[in-house]
Amino acid sequence: MSGHHSFSRLAPFIQEYIYRKQWDSLREAQVEACRVLFDTPHHLLIASGTASGKTEAAFFPALTELFERPSESVGILYIGPLKALINDQFERITELLREGEVPVWHWHGDVSQAEKTKLMQRPCGVLQITPESLEGLLMNRPNAIPALFHDLRYIMIDEVHAFMGADRGIQVLSQLTRLSRMASCSPRRIGLSATLSDYDTAARWLGAGTKQPVEVVSPQGGRKLKLSVEHFSFPDARNEREAEHLELAKQNYHNFIYDHTHRKKALIFTNSRSDAELTTLEMRRIAAKREERDVFHVHHGSISAMLREETEAALRSGPGPAVAAATVTLELGIDLGELERVIQLGAPYSCSSFVQRLGRSGRRGDMASEMMFLVAEEEDEEAQLPARMPWTLLRAIAVIELYVRERWVEPLDLRRKPVGVLYHQTMSTLKSIGEAEPAELARAVLTLPSFRGFEPEEYKQLLQYLLQTDHIQQTEEGTLIIGLGGEKVVNNFRFYAVFKDDEEHAVYNGSEEIGSITTVPPPGYCFSLAGKLWKVEEVDNKHKAVYVKSSRGKVDTLWLGAGGDVHTRVMQKMRQVLEDSTLYPYLAPGAVNRLERARRLARESGLLQSPVIPAGGDSVFILPWAGSKQFRTLERLLKHNLYESMGLRQVVPMEPYYMVVAGRAGADELLTAIQAELSEVRDAEGLLDASEAPYLGKYDEFVPPELVRRAFAVDGLDLKGLKAALNGVPGDGFAG
Repeated sequence: MSGHHSFSRLAPFIQEYIYRKQWDSLREAQVEACRVLFDTPHHLLIASGTASGKTEAAFFPALTELFERPSESVGILYIGPLKALINDQFERITELLREGEVPVWHWHGDVSQAEKTKLMQRPCGVLQITPESLEGLLMNRPNAIPALFHDLRYIMIDEVHAFMGADRGIQVLSQLTRLSRMASCSPRRIGLSATLSDYDTAARWLGAGTKQPVEVVSPQGGRKLKLSVEHFSFPDARNEREAEHLELAKQNYHNFIYDHTHRKKALIFTNSRSDAELTTLEMRRIAAKREERDVFHVHHGSISAMLREETEAALRSGPGPAVAAATVTLELGIDLGELERVIQLGAPYSCSSFVQRLGRSGRRGDMASEMMFLVAEEEDEEAQLPARMPWTLLRAIAVIELYVRERWVEPLDLRRKPVGVLYHQTMSTLKSIGEAEPAELARAVLTLPSFRGFEPEEYKQLLQYLLQTDHIQQTEEGTLIIGLGGEKVVNNFRFYAVFKDDEEHAVYNGSEEIGSITTVPPPGYCFSLAGKLWKVEEVDNKHKAVYVKSSRGKVDTLWLGAGGDVHTRVMQKMRQVLEDSTLYPYLAPGAVNRLERARRLARESGLLQSPVIPAGGDSVFILPWAGSKQFRTLERLLKHNLYESMGLRQVVPMEPYYMVVAGRAGADELLTAIQAELSEVRDAEGLLDASEAPYLGKYDEFVPPELVRRAFAVDGLDLKGLKAALNGVPGDGFAG
């Protein structure tokens, strides 16, 4: 067996497991992980493709240590971004651990209280948890933390990239430091990720707040890829005849999806929950019309846990074909076995999302990873010039080219002033301690790794504001406790999460929970959930419940869809795709034709000549070819700094592709003014009104407005990146 030296060092029950699985060798990631964890005291970051054995690479040496030297508390803490991923990993390692008699516990909202009590009575083995449940533990059961974790050896963070650039990542790093302090333990950290290009930033993030270095294990295995991009044009329906054409085009599109999935184990990725619902509904309609089996499922964050698990089981081990329309919930590392096809409706917003989705197929042996993009776009010959560009098709090509040819993935954009999470961790820490001197609280919070960018003066400002708003109170002895205003926020279960979650109503068919919705229709109305139509019978606002029965009515979408952010590098690659005459072998004939027409239009119209071009009348188009963050910076610059001086009367953003600006300024004059203003403005705070404080995070509303302004200027805008994009400098170094 290759990797024999590493194999011989593993616990007997793990060797037994490997023989039973009939592996003839350990993978490179597994051999390297054994070296780091057995021979050094370092942290470890395993960055390798999906299905490369990352989970086993982390667990084999860590469990060997627990086997040889059992821990007196939980020995391994595994943090995952999704309950579904935790359940999946739980299933995967249960077989491995049964032999070694190492107990595995998991702790999240769907786990029974009896199970949690058992763990509290005899803490040991492996605990799998979400950041939200860990927050609840640290806040509400501080006295139990030493017993639970005093002999903790390893903390594993799965899907590291899903945390790093987000508020949740700041929360996780804060939790790790708090846990180490409360339990007086110093566990080693193991990070797992399939989509990283920026190893240095990831390693710094993983080791933040500790002294040990982080070793990166990144085996470079090439994978066979099978990619195709199909394009469907939906005509604009201005009259009855065109409406018929549109209906026919949509039918062809849905039939195409159906024909390419219904006999397979397949995943259909969409960019929104509404699209996942509508697609499943259409697939079921076609199956009923053709009198064929309904093998269609839907999987997203608003579907009940039971239905999500049914979908995963049908894909992983069900006997026949199974097709699931899904959002990011199936993008992360749940092992769905041998999927035969992955379809992407539209295009992912980022290369990292593309890599994750691509990794869902070709997970066994030397099977190719196969992904088919189906890009449906409205086409209106009479629309304004930029609206006639196939933006989604261009984005699909750009994302494929950047990753496949250049192995480029978005660099991480770490928040410098996460004011909302600063509030959140202040309140959580205070709840956990009970009461604290102001200096003691400041020391506890400002020494957490992600808050080192805050000045003591800024923290003082936050505490004074929280006293004024009654989120905290000062006792006669001068100590701080949580105030009445703070109790309302902190004692709600939603407080455990730092990501924005809309207030949702649970949906019941009889006593079965189907899922949840954010927009609640009145009784008598129909909506789609879990890929089926329901009619509202009763709404119970007090208990946040909607009671429904099965229906055949019209369909409505009940979540507010938000697109993803696009990086400057992706936008500039889209521009290059338009400018070049390169032929891409993975484009189907319809996509080739659509791209050719777009290139011709771009050449003939002068669309690529300048970022600002005349649009007829007193309007101009601005195409900055910049990422979402830089695009929003330009929009502010126009609306705030140039609106009056340039005589503008309207700025309409079509983020992140182009803006339509109306006013008395001509194209050249406006471009000169933008560039002049960019060289003048020193600080992005200059793009904000004095009274303005835009929120970037869930808890920003509880923070002093001047701190929110500063945070938005630093983390929400990017003058330097906008300047570079307008000068045609590739946008790799800039966050986007």
